Amino acid sequence: QVQLVESGGGLVQAGGSLRLSCTASGRTFSTYAMGWFRQAPGKEREFVATIRNGGSTIYVDSVKGRFTISRDNAKNTVYLQMNSLKPEDTAVYYCAAEVPPYRYYASGSSYEYWGQGTQVTVSS
Repeated sequence: QVQLVESGGGLVQAGGSLRLSCTASGRTFSTYAMGWFRQAPGKEREFVATIRNGGSTIYVDSVKGRFTISRDNAKNTVYLQMNSLKPEDTAVYYCAAEVPPYRYYASGSSYEYWGQGTQVTVSS
């Protein structure tokens, strides 16, 4: 069983930055693909970004150029650096872990483990 714990959410003004962290338990973190998803009130959960074990990354179009996903396998941690935040980025952000073999990165059902979520609120 893998446990994921997110941190780093909060309230920020539009144009500001936040860095989310997600730390995983267990000894096989380096083999996982790690993803970030978000869910705004009244909306479906949305894929944000993923990073594979080799370091390749994929982003949803709406965050390209503003968000950066990275990982530190020595710390069992994945990060989401969010810059130039917009009010429409307001959501609960979840990290998730996908065990190989990898499936479709943007589908939540591809990920076996989920964190509890952290709230990000961007004020205008």
